[in-house]
Amino acid sequence: MIKIEAGLESQTVLTTFECSPGTCADLMEALKDAYAQFISKQPGFIGAGLHVNDAQTRIANYSLWERREDFQAMLRTEEMRARNREIAGLCTRFEPVMYEVEGVF
Repeated sequence: MIKIEAGLESQTVLTTFECSPGTCADLMEALKDAYAQFISKQPGFIGAGLHVNDAQTRIANYSLWERREDFQAMLRTEEMRARNREIAGLCTRFEPVMYEVEGVF
């Protein structure tokens, strides 16, 4: 389980995916498979969570990495590039953004 802490030396990545109710389940399945089969096995991976809204039009992903470079290296692999092409076909837009934890309440 991910533990969110201010001052933790790690890289937080929040990614939002915009989709339709018709593609949401397929997109979620592709994301779960990517984490189970590939992403979770990459160097520097700490943990992740997937969330879907009630309307099934957005999926939010929270992932934690030891270092920014670990996340970037995972994205550059041939396997992840292929998976991202598949994921892009199931949503209208997705954007990973790196953050630093500033407060936990």
